[in-house]
Amino acid sequence: MKNSDNRRDFIKKTVTGAAALSFGGVLPGFSAKSYARILGANERVQVAMMGVNSRGLALSQNFAAQKNCEIRFICDVDKRAADKCVDTVSKIQGSTPMAQPDFRKALEDKQLDALVVAAPDHWHAPAALLASAAGKHVYLEKPCSHNPNEGEMLVAAANKYKNVIQMGNQRRSWPNVAAGIAELHGGIIGRPYFAKTWYTNNRPSIGVGKNAAVPEWLDYDLWQGPAPRREYKDNLIHYNWHWFWHWGTGEALNNGTHMIDLARWGLQVDFPTKVASTGGRYRFQDDWEAPDTQNISIEFANKSTISWEGRSCNPFPIEGNTVGVVFYGDNGTMVIGGSNAYKAYDLKNNIIKEAKNETKIDATNLTSPSQQLDAYHIQNFFSAIKSGTALAADIHGGHKSTLLCQLGNIAQRTGKTLNIDPSNGHILNDKAAMKLWSREYQKGWEPKV
Repeated sequence: MKNSDNRRDFIKKTVTGAAALSFGGVLPGFSAKSYARILGANERVQVAMMGVNSRGLALSQNFAAQKNCEIRFICDVDKRAADKCVDTVSKIQGSTPMAQPDFRKALEDKQLDALVVAAPDHWHAPAALLASAAGKHVYLEKPCSHNPNEGEMLVAAANKYKNVIQMGNQRRSWPNVAAGIAELHGGIIGRPYFAKTWYTNNRPSIGVGKNAAVPEWLDYDLWQGPAPRREYKDNLIHYNWHWFWHWGTGEALNNGTHMIDLARWGLQVDFPTKVASTGGRYRFQDDWEAPDTQNISIEFANKSTISWEGRSCNPFPIEGNTVGVVFYGDNGTMVIGGSNAYKAYDLKNNIIKEAKNETKIDATNLTSPSQQLDAYHIQNFFSAIKSGTALAADIHGGHKSTLLCQLGNIAQRTGKTLNIDPSNGHILNDKAAMKLWSREYQKGWEPKV
């Protein structure tokens, strides 16, 4: 059999559902009969949405649009956001979800199947751990954790409770992206050994915040949750918390996670051997603590490397895309940009394979750049709950990809090149760096498995 035939068979076996699945069609793992059955009211996945101001509102609209789902609770510490989301979801799904500011009370509902976590990063792992302990499944937006220790706790929780935890690496379910990675694994460009990833945007200054009274519409104590208490400032909520280490994880995890995950998937690597980072807050002088310009280099034992370039304040694209990954291999190159598409080239830079995107993607959209494509990921989550279908982005892999970004930030913050144990991702012989492996928690809010 020819090599091309071998690769073709390999790809057919690898891309089992995403490339062939039409929006709203029968899912892998479902027969037409079983799919019809799941649409009954009692068989719909009952969901609580946690954090619905921005990205969470877009996710709520997407979940509500799925015929095999019913949003049961809207949970947000911002009363305005909750009211808006309740109204929006009601119009989409034809029934009114309950507003429950404290998601922990929603977890007490025995009819609830799953919690969707789109709250700030410092809440991601603690909320997912509480949901897991309550016997619920979890759809967890990236990054899965605020720090590496929390990621390991999530893996331990999934092993203990045997629940479904899907991370929001939605591109893992995009059909042409999955097909491109399958082509890569099938040898279309030989052995890929270097993956360059990037994200660019033009974010404005967040200024210098002032202490202010907590707005009447906000439960700031619950918003802080597991994070040690700090005074409220007028430039923190919403969104700017991303750039404060106390609550956020910077651009590397805010957007780098997506492409570094694709890079890790394509190179078929797990934990690295060495991580370094350079950069800083270069554009503005304000309260923003994380880098707005950053280059992370991640080396692996199999002689391969991932790099990530983050530019939060200069939107000039790379390879014509504001976000993407390029794989360089022995026999060619593959480019996956921000859309559901890829191009493969030989070493003479001739296109040898191409899959074009048919869905409009706006990678700079902060809330819902790809709603229709992301529905594949949501349906994969439901299929895993109902039929045991393999997750496109389970928490084991989600933790590994998140950890790569976290190690980059730790290298950045300590100014050191980190030597890593490739068996588990732990930092070797560096007490200062290991101080950032975990965090302090507000007394009484410490997460546990």
